[in-house]
Amino acid sequence: METQTILTDLTNILNDLTADWDTSYEEGIGPATRLIGDLNFESIDVVQLITAVEEHFRRRDLPFEQLLMKEGQYVDEVSVGEMVDFLAKHLN
Repeated sequence: METQTILTDLTNILNDLTADWDTSYEEGIGPATRLIGDLNFESIDVVQLITAVEEHFRRRDLPFEQLLMKEGQYVDEVSVGEMVDFLAKHLN
């Protein structure tokens, strides 16, 4: 699957998830957008995003722990670009 297609699909999912959120982030969602720092994601929002991604791509076997954890600790931040790279690696 093409990286640009994944980025477009992920951007659409994020726009749907955050459509009714009161956030001060007015820039369009792109590869540099941070889930926590820019979109004010909380842990439950990450879970909802993962569920939406799994449903969209019809894959329940994606190893999201590789994206969200480093050396046994949860990461402090994930960018849209990092998520796109992760999905490109595991969807192809």
